[in-house]
Amino acid sequence: MVLRAIDLIVLIYHSTVRNIRRNHGNALLGLLKSIMQTVMLVGAFYVMFDILGLRKNAIRGDFILYIMSGIFLFMTHNKALGAVAGSDGPASPMMKHAPMNTVVAISSAALAALYIQILSMTVVLYFYHVAITPITIDKPIGAMGMVLLSWFSGASIGMIFLGLKPWFPGFTGIVSTVYQRANMIASGKMFVANTLPGYMLAMFDWNPLFHTIDQARGFIFINYNPHFSSVSYPIYVSLALIMIGLMGEFYTRRFVSASWGARR
Repeated sequence: MVLRAIDLIVLIYHSTVRNIRRNHGNALLGLLKSIMQTVMLVGAFYVMFDILGLRKNAIRGDFILYIMSGIFLFMTHNKALGAVAGSDGPASPMMKHAPMNTVVAISSAALAALYIQILSMTVVLYFYHVAITPITIDKPIGAMGMVLLSWFSGASIGMIFLGLKPWFPGFTGIVSTVYQRANMIASGKMFVANTLPGYMLAMFDWNPLFHTIDQARGFIFINYNPHFSSVSYPIYVSLALIMIGLMGEFYTRRFVSASWGARR
């Protein structure tokens, strides 16, 4: 049993490396692409906040760190969702190579997305800290926990899309894209929950990412204490969604065939 577990971990590791290098033969280029996406989003939101006069709604502290706290978790969530939803299914040619299976494919896709995001986040924070201004994170362990919870919630939602994709490929792709685009607003990275009136809070508190971003800012900034978000909500929602996704993937696996795409 222990040897089988070790073999599975080794297989996931090698599959994760393959996923990291799949889009770019040079892993460094993949990292630079992720860093540039992060920097461009931070720059765009900085300009937007400045033009719209929204800086007064931010938390007292480093304004760029406030923006980055939302961008990092937003990208981690969306990248995990996209990676899991787009991972190799049971009809993939990779599944013909024993002992490859869908569990390994899903795990490696999610871990590859997490690796790239954590690495790019670390590089951006380091250069900002060294080249622009020193930063202080009040509770770094809690903040990192929210990054991991954002990743886990994204992966759990991706499992739902993965289970639906063979049955409704076009519809699933559209809904997945709409959800990821909607998170530009629905994630709450542009504001904090404590400043929202009750009728607006109800528009966002269904979203696990809204809770993780708000809680992360409570861990990052000593001057902010989140009252209208929780850590437990995204955990419970993610566990429920990942169980539903696993059941859907298991059911789909019973009916999959190499000619699935030609039949649908």
